Amino acid sequence: MSTAILTITGSDGTGFSGVQADIRYIHELGGHAVSAVTSITVQTTLGIQQFYDLPATIVRQQVEAIVNDLQPQVVKIGLLRRADVVEAVADVLRRYRPRHVVYAPVLHSAKGELLVSPEVFKTIEQLLIPLCSIVLAASDVPLDPRRHGYANQLGSAVAYFLSIGETETDAMQHAKAYLSLQPVSYVNGNSRSEELYNQFLSAVEQHFRHYADVAFYAEQLNVSARYLGQVTRRVGGRSPKAIIDERIVGEIAAMLTASHTPLKEMAQRLGFSSQAHLSRFFKKHKGVSPTIFQHKKTMIWQTKDNS
Repeated sequence: MSTAILTITGSDGTGFSGVQADIRYIHELGGHAVSAVTSITVQTTLGIQQFYDLPATIVRQQVEAIVNDLQPQVVKIGLLRRADVVEAVADVLRRYRPRHVVYAPVLHSAKGELLVSPEVFKTIEQLLIPLCSIVLAASDVPLDPRRHGYANQLGSAVAYFLSIGETETDAMQHAKAYLSLQPVSYVNGNSRSEELYNQFLSAVEQHFRHYADVAFYAEQLNVSARYLGQVTRRVGGRSPKAIIDERIVGEIAAMLTASHTPLKEMAQRLGFSSQAHLSRFFKKHKGVSPTIFQHKKTMIWQTKDNS
């Protein structure tokens, strides 16, 4: 029968890693997870935007409260971003001496972002790693970028099997075997991005003649403008505004080439405040005025006709 397993790590609001994932994985295996949070993050499946690292005194008090009350014999450690937090955690572990300490290093995000400074990791090497019974190495984690949170899963599974009395070798083997049976989609958090990107393109095609404001499209898709920007940059390599503007410029160019519609009427059709506004917008993106662009296109077609 398993005892409480203490996870000490950061928070991930998406649930694919961090303390949320640890609690879920341990519970699914049949264990009882308790936790101490080291960092609060602002993040989506596209990456981390901001950290708030909790003070060392708060982390220490969280750990000591759990240790004194529930006496977990297995501790799993993940994200530690402050040297004084590392010192505080190491101090409690030295005094308490749990049966097993599993360290799953969280040094980079799934997107390659550096999460822990070299100075902090040096403190981890000096003070924390000597207290650990298992330290997950890079070779323990498969090279599969879709498996966001795999290291968290592995560390949690190892901690669970240790909590039911298995040896370290058996716990590692059983943890890897368990994770090999989990579908990739179980930890895939990126499909939403591609879906949203396609929805945005469809919305632009439908509304670009009347709306050029990113906020309008974000509202239509029920996301923030900032998040929409993250999606379009990651999937399409462009900002939402650039995509909208390109579509409008393309429509103006098509109208200039295919018809003799007056610029004033074009401006009205496409939601510009005036003919001058349309001309400035078009020149900014094409480098020439609508009139010159139209003249050059006419000259090209006349040359082709004469040939």
